[in-house]
Amino acid sequence: MSAQNNAAPIIIKKKKITAGGGHHGGAWKVAYADFVTAMMAFFLLMWLLNATTEKQRKGIADYFSPTIPLSRVSGGGDGAFGGESVFSEMVHPKTGTGATALRPTEDDKARGDSGLDRDGSAERDAEEQAFAQIEEALMGRGGESLVAPELLKHIVTRVTDEGLVIELFDLRDAPLFRGDTAEPTVLLEDLSAMLVRVTGIVRNRIAVEGHVSARPVVLSSNPVWDLSATRAIAMRHEMVGLGLDRNRVIRVTGHADREPSVRNPMALRNNRLEVILLRSGQGRE
Repeated sequence: MSAQNNAAPIIIKKKKITAGGGHHGGAWKVAYADFVTAMMAFFLLMWLLNATTEKQRKGIADYFSPTIPLSRVSGGGDGAFGGESVFSEMVHPKTGTGATALRPTEDDKARGDSGLDRDGSAERDAEEQAFAQIEEALMGRGGESLVAPELLKHIVTRVTDEGLVIELFDLRDAPLFRGDTAEPTVLLEDLSAMLVRVTGIVRNRIAVEGHVSARPVVLSSNPVWDLSATRAIAMRHEMVGLGLDRNRVIRVTGHADREPSVRNPMALRNNRLEVILLRSGQGRE
């Protein structure tokens, strides 16, 4: 009996083993997903801003700010608009101008302000038609071109927000200027005479811009800025001497090699002049 009492007690120890370092939660995954979503929305916004025109962006903005009729007196009415008609004197649109019997519009109907008044829209349409007429005269899209085939190879036109851009560029065997100078060739003289004749269709103001191809970086003195500016000035003198109203030319600019038209900045195609028929309102002081 005493031998049993003197025996050492048996102690059992239970050790809890946790594998994998425990659970740290998944909140970081939610935060990361929100970050990725925000970045995707940001880059989508940047792409939309770059891929749309000013007119398209205004249309999108107008879509998210619709015209909502609001009543001066809140509550108490029965039905939509507080029991008032949208043409009532007590109902005012949030944006735009409403028409009523006492204050009718020209067409005697409600007409919101779209941001483009009728005169501005008509003026822009007239400009677009004039630009199209000039392009047809240059490129012969509507019939016979007013430009000889050998001159037509040097011309590219495009319509931008600034106006109608008429681009004249060098070809390998037919440059616009003699060497690396601002002395016009016979080809450029013929092109200038043609431009004076064609641009006489409209009275838009004109900008002349000079561009040249890039030079090797090893040059100690790079002449591209002076050369592009003097060529643009020479083009202006040429056109004015051939009968262009000097007051129509409001800007002469040299862009050096900063705006190449092709991927290779040293390509001959970058030697060019741009004569821009500016839209109404462009270049005004």
